[in-house]
Amino acid sequence: MSTGYVYHPIYLKHNTGAHPERSERLIAILDLLKKRNVLDRLVKINAERASIKEIEYNHDPAYIKHVQAVSEREGALDLDTPVSKDSFDAALYAAGGLIGAVDQVISKNVTNAFALVRPPGHHAEYAKGMGFCLFNNVAIAARHLKLHHGLQRILIIDWDVHHGNGTEHSFYDDPSVLYFSIHQYPHYPGTGRIDDIGSGEGEGFTVNVPLPPGVGDKGYLEVMNEVLLPIATEFNPEFILISSGSDLHKLDPLGGMNVTSPAFGKFTDIVREIGDGVVVTLEGGYDLTGLSESVLAIFGSLAGIEVDTGEMALDRSERDVADVISNVKKVQRSYWNI
Repeated sequence: MSTGYVYHPIYLKHNTGAHPERSERLIAILDLLKKRNVLDRLVKINAERASIKEIEYNHDPAYIKHVQAVSEREGALDLDTPVSKDSFDAALYAAGGLIGAVDQVISKNVTNAFALVRPPGHHAEYAKGMGFCLFNNVAIAARHLKLHHGLQRILIIDWDVHHGNGTEHSFYDDPSVLYFSIHQYPHYPGTGRIDDIGSGEGEGFTVNVPLPPGVGDKGYLEVMNEVLLPIATEFNPEFILISSGSDLHKLDPLGGMNVTSPAFGKFTDIVREIGDGVVVTLEGGYDLTGLSESVLAIFGSLAGIEVDTGEMALDRSERDVADVISNVKKVQRSYWNI
């Protein structure tokens, strides 16, 4: 297998000040990948600046101009989402980096890839930035796959601890994109209920698994094996995108899910059972150790490299997820053989 990675130094210039989503996140990831001799075993994918037209795949032209204007004057899109002079360009390169990653996988230049980008994107709505996100990188990449490569079945898996409201809304009525989210609930932004299943032709193509805090490795694996695998296998995706937040890690200050570093590698193993053509993009994750080790574990799975990130905690789960799984199955049984 050849595994690619996307990185561009402009991502560090998105200056958020004293903020959880800060440039040190990428620095910590790259440092650990170098220390563990993983980076030189990967294929570098150059990030190109996305065009305004490409951002318009998923966003209101007036909103794009608003982001540029606020960036130029170094303001904020909301209370949680500060921007600096270089933030607009960084956001264009983040979306462009993900487009480049999917193109490289489609072209079979690499087997799979991880886009180490910032700012993140899954909270960004059509005409609104929020939750540290400016443009919805994964949604733009999915639309690129549809428009430029003619794909008709795209799976987006979002395991960030926060529900990806922006991504869900982007494809809520679209049967060509199956959006599957596992997230802590109730938690920011308060969306992602079990009965949020899509609308119109897209009904049944949104799957939300809202979990209570503290379910840990065991609970996540139960959800992936009992809900994700059967639904995704039946959907039979032509391409898989993963919004990977590491804020479900047990060390993370903004989550409470108690997941260990090596579990992220196991999650990725499960996704790779579903199909080929996998591109991961970086979303949340705010403890530098938890974040960098989680990303290392994902790269280990993607590239088939043995990496040591400790032991999984499979012997217990602080909270039982059986009721959640049962309720999700009841709702989704009208659409899937589950």
